[in-house]
Amino acid sequence: MTDSMQQITLAARPEGAPKDSDFALVEKPLPEPAEGEVLVRVQAFSLDPYMRGRMDDAKSYAAPVPIDGVMEAGGVGEVIASRSPHFAVGDSVFGMFGWATHGCLPANQLRKLDRSLPATTALGVLGMPGFTGWYGLTELGRPKAGETLVVAAATGPVGSMVGQIAKARGLRTVAIAGGAEKCALAMEKFGFDAAIDHRAYEDARSLRKALAEAAPDGIDIYFENVGGKVFEAVLPLMNTFGRIPLCGMISGYNAGALSSTKAQGPDRLPMLWSSILVKQMSVNGFIISNHYEHYPTFLKEVAPLVASGKISYLEDIAKGLDNAPQAFMGMLEGRNTGKQIVQLT
Repeated sequence: MTDSMQQITLAARPEGAPKDSDFALVEKPLPEPAEGEVLVRVQAFSLDPYMRGRMDDAKSYAAPVPIDGVMEAGGVGEVIASRSPHFAVGDSVFGMFGWATHGCLPANQLRKLDRSLPATTALGVLGMPGFTGWYGLTELGRPKAGETLVVAAATGPVGSMVGQIAKARGLRTVAIAGGAEKCALAMEKFGFDAAIDHRAYEDARSLRKALAEAAPDGIDIYFENVGGKVFEAVLPLMNTFGRIPLCGMISGYNAGALSSTKAQGPDRLPMLWSSILVKQMSVNGFIISNHYEHYPTFLKEVAPLVASGKISYLEDIAKGLDNAPQAFMGMLEGRNTGKQIVQLT
């Protein structure tokens, strides 16, 4: 067994979009697990948009990554040493190991994985992103058969889960994605009824016209994870009593703090609030980490659908720890197709 491990740390806080010099690859001695701890060799870890917010030193729902701190991430791996009766060498587990080749965590911070499914599904379709889509739609979107749903970033792990669950419940589903290839995937792999390439439209008005054609009866549920031009295009098309579950606004993440209103245009806020009032809409922001009591229900419902192929998923694999920063920066610009994962072994 190797006596060292590698990690990627935050070297500097980004100004705008992250760059290579904001990250550092460091080597450290391999830790020895204390009583009740488990040492894991990480096989793959997740890259997610929320990580950009953690790079800023700004007040948010979670503390920022400190300078020289390890970039955080959920990962899957194999137990190589255990001082807990709950885990044995060779077990496949999920934990928050960060951007690293190894991790040592208390046993109560690990989850043993079902080996009948690929371990990477715990990072995407059956992990935090898939759970986010399922919870936001079912609990906050309150879907009803015959309604119309719109979701952006529709081929990603959140959007594709939202679309497939909505379709299974009898809704008309409209995807918004970046590029013709992703629009084709949305319809052919994930079963959306229509797909719109937001990159083909210069502004919200022209995008709204295309959306109106794809959703002739208006929009009952808009699952918001992008913001910006897409949100401005959707809002006037929302029906009375429409619902907007809000889990992220990736279009503004590189602008700085998550709490900034600049990404949405502060001069437009009165118009936005007026639309919400007049149409008596429900807008629910949610942080999925506050709702993990529902995770067992999600797994019970969705894991069999993934195993049977009734729920499809895509993974975009970057290989090697040193390629994580480039994969992360590409994901923030929409260059990935499917769940962005870094594979180590």
